[in-house]
Amino acid sequence: MMRYAYTSHHWPSAGSNAATAMVTNAYSLTYLALETQAVMTMRILGMAGLWPVTRSENKRMLDEKLSAMTEAQWAMWRASLGLGGPSAVLAAGLRPLRVKTRSNARRLGKRAFKVKR
Repeated sequence: MMRYAYTSHHWPSAGSNAATAMVTNAYSLTYLALETQAVMTMRILGMAGLWPVTRSENKRMLDEKLSAMTEAQWAMWRASLGLGGPSAVLAAGLRPLRVKTRSNARRLGKRAFKVKR
C-alpha cells in the first residue's frame, strides 16, 4: 500500500493569495449557511403563523431562489472563463447568494414581534 506524504507544496502558504481566498471563501460559506438557516426558520415560522410575514412571502421565496441561482451560475461561468482558478469561481458564485440571504435575513428580522413595555 502506497502512502502519500502531504508536504507544504500541497497547501498554500499563509501569506499567499490562495490562502487568503480559501479563508475568505470559508467565511462566505459559513455566513451563507447561517443566514440561510435564519431565513428558513423565520419563513417556516411565518407559514405557521408564529412570525409576522407578508402574504406574498411564499411567492417571493420561490421567485428569489430561481433568480439567485441563475445569477450565481452565470457569475461562476464568467469567472471560470477568466482563468481565476477554483477559488475565484467559488467566490463569484457565492456573491449573489450572499447578497440575497443577507437582505432576506435583515428584512425578515426587522419584522420580529415587538415587546411593549
